[in-house]
Amino acid sequence: MNNDSIIILVKSHFPEAVIDCYDFRGELTFVIKKEQITQVAEFFKKSPEIDCNYLSDLCGVDKVETDGIFEVVYNLYSIHKKHRVRLKIPVPSDNPTISTVTHIWRTANWHERETYDMFGIQFQGHPDLRKILMPEDFEGHPLRKDYPI
Repeated sequence: MNNDSIIILVKSHFPEAVIDCYDFRGELTFVIKKEQITQVAEFFKKSPEIDCNYLSDLCGVDKVETDGIFEVVYNLYSIHKKHRVRLKIPVPSDNPTISTVTHIWRTANWHERETYDMFGIQFQGHPDLRKILMPEDFEGHPLRKDYPI
């Protein structure tokens, strides 16, 4: 399945969830509303046409100064179909929460913990959301641009 077909398929299943999508140099990116991340993530994993059975990475991006948001970025891969898809989820800086995807991809567990630790983004429903890199008594989130150096 090519990228154009994936765009059509996803937009037809989630017309309200897709904020934007683009194909840049063969890499497909969808910007998705945070309220729909669970449904969209399950679709990307379970849809036989897309089959993104591997979450290779999940990270946070601090765009608070420019856009007033954080982003959670999911880099997905289909081992069988050999294609990559990126999901970008805008998360408001005044309420940095998003649903967990640990029940969809087990690899999300430590990625979400790292994003929580470094950016302070809360993953609702995470089975063990605690710091993973910084000491438990450490205050703040060191990858935020407003973190004092």
